[in-house]
Amino acid sequence: MRRVLCAAVLSSALLLGACSTDKSADTPAAATPAASVPAGTPTSGGSSAPAPRSSAAGKGDAALKGNTKAICDQAAKTGGDAAKNFAQDLKLLIDAESAQDKAAVAAAKAKTTRDVENYSFALGDMAKLASEPQLKKALGAMSKQVSALKGDVRKLDAEKLDGLQETLSKACGTD
Repeated sequence: MRRVLCAAVLSSALLLGACSTDKSADTPAAATPAASVPAGTPTSGGSSAPAPRSSAAGKGDAALKGNTKAICDQAAKTGGDAAKNFAQDLKLLIDAESAQDKAAVAAAKAKTTRDVENYSFALGDMAKLASEPQLKKALGAMSKQVSALKGDVRKLDAEKLDGLQETLSKACGTD
């Protein structure tokens, strides 16, 4: 059962990152929003709060504001990163539960929650920066869908995420 679940999450993760083909290499480093801070970085104390925004983040936001191509490229990169994080988080959680290590389970859940919140925030932030109505709507819907996971990557619904990814691809003109 766990292998089936893991396969389903990995499939969903790949769908999220499906439009991240070589476009991320074209994205300038300055166009990286604060929410793309490495989500998989463990924090001390197990806090599940997203990383605070830095002043460098504001510069990245300014570079993205109204730039549909840069936002689409960043959304693809961020989606690919989130997909990798979610797959790693699921494996970490399954391994911790299999080992019956309560501390490891708690740490895995905290990391998963943090990664889900960071991705949801990144999508919402990009939606605010988008000037194209379809792109703004697609990113906003994806942010809400990810937020609805409440930190539990096991709740991933491949069909819904695929539909949202398709909407994002159409909004970005990559479909």
